[in-house]
Amino acid sequence: LGGVFRIKAVVSTQSTGYFQHYYITNNLSSLMSGSPKASVDREQIYQWVQNLLNPETREQSLAELSKKRELVPDLAPLLWHSFGTITALLQEIIAIYPLISPPQLTAQQSNSVCNALALLQCVASHQETRSYFLMANIPLFLYPFLHTTSKLRQFEYLRLTSLGVVGALVKPDDKEVIQFLLNTEIIPLLLRIMEHGSELSKTVATFILQKILLDDHGLAYICYTYERFKSVTSVLQSMVDSLVREPSGRLLKHVVRCYLRLTDNPRAKEALNRTLMPEQLKDGSINKMIKQDDNSTKRWVQMLQRNLSNSKNTPQQF
Repeated sequence: LGGVFRIKAVVSTQSTGYFQHYYITNNLSSLMSGSPKASVDREQIYQWVQNLLNPETREQSLAELSKKRELVPDLAPLLWHSFGTITALLQEIIAIYPLISPPQLTAQQSNSVCNALALLQCVASHQETRSYFLMANIPLFLYPFLHTTSKLRQFEYLRLTSLGVVGALVKPDDKEVIQFLLNTEIIPLLLRIMEHGSELSKTVATFILQKILLDDHGLAYICYTYERFKSVTSVLQSMVDSLVREPSGRLLKHVVRCYLRLTDNPRAKEALNRTLMPEQLKDGSINKMIKQDDNSTKRWVQMLQRNLSNSKNTPQQF
């Protein structure tokens, strides 16, 4: 994979307050670059971190640190090793659990939690703090947000930002991360978002699934039983059908890569070749949806078709 999504923040004024809109660009160079682009006031950064401990100053400090997080390369260690800071971020997250069901979350509350999640994404993406982040089981605090199904904008931003944290974890191809995720309920959560989420959420969720599949442990886990394998391919099939109606080049790229990786498992390849591969991928009609300059997706489709045509006649059944 040539890169990974980058999550950026845009704040737009609404009559009900401020929405923090996290969106994905096609710049696949990194998910959190971490290289400073301008000078920052270190003393002010320290003060904002300290202010996170005070509920009265926390919201403003979250907003400021979230905006400045890419300008401070060592912000993740600073957040992790500062007394009480991670606890304050988790308090901000846990406080809105009662507002999830029934959905009562306001735009302002969503914005504040998204800022807290952005700082956790910073911690998740940093090499020094990633293992601590996992050992503390912090990703599990985000799963209630991934469980939500409300189509309201504040809930969609919450899901998307939570997915961004998981995306930051899987970016470095760390086997410890994949093993951690496989021991949780992440696969069913991803599949539900891939099937019912917005295009942006579907794209990030499919990217995370792709990264899990690219790990040997992840591929073996999904192909261990036919039920697991079928649940994944059923959702991928549904996504291909949706993409025919509403094309999205960036989403198609990750769907194709998931299918290609599945063909690396002999039993999965045999099952795909028999009945489970979408006709659009088998007959090449999917190529009409690929952008002219998207050479990687074109190459993956060709490799996928070649892998299927080279499938042995010897049954490799689940």
